Amino acid sequence: MTMTDTTLPVTIKQIQSEAELFQALAIREVVFIEEQHVPEGIERDTEDARAYHVLAFQGGHAVGTGRLVLLAQAPAGKEGLWAQVGRMAVLKAHRKAHVGSRLLHSLEEEARRRGVNGVMLHAQLYALEFYRKHGYEPVGAVFEEAGIPHLEMLKGL
Repeated sequence: MTMTDTTLPVTIKQIQSEAELFQALAIREVVFIEEQHVPEGIERDTEDARAYHVLAFQGGHAVGTGRLVLLAQAPAGKEGLWAQVGRMAVLKAHRKAHVGSRLLHSLEEEARRRGVNGVMLHAQLYALEFYRKHGYEPVGAVFEEAGIPHLEMLKGL
């Protein structure tokens, strides 16, 4: 068995310590800063301090992360309390093991626990079908974030 054995079960855990947050930031650094060349000053932001973070584990190793942030206002044309899923990152060797689906489901469940009416996210264009498969619908025009084309996507809960 190797560290990249994608047949092992995936577990999702809320980040509860500084050490776990550092694991999440390390995954984000590999995926966003090293692979996608997102500037560190953009990838790290003030939302990290107030976000609900999760880590995905496979074979005892942290392999993915994501966060949920409550929005100050609902997206245009929507009402109620909304949240934003963001900083979804899975290490390359684990991307075919449904880690992203498990992370997204866990973040949506937390949003439901908090009484959120819907979830918004900024999807990189290559990931549109992944999010569509999970019930998200694109809204608006393509925009650039950190030099990467994105679309805003919404899902009512």
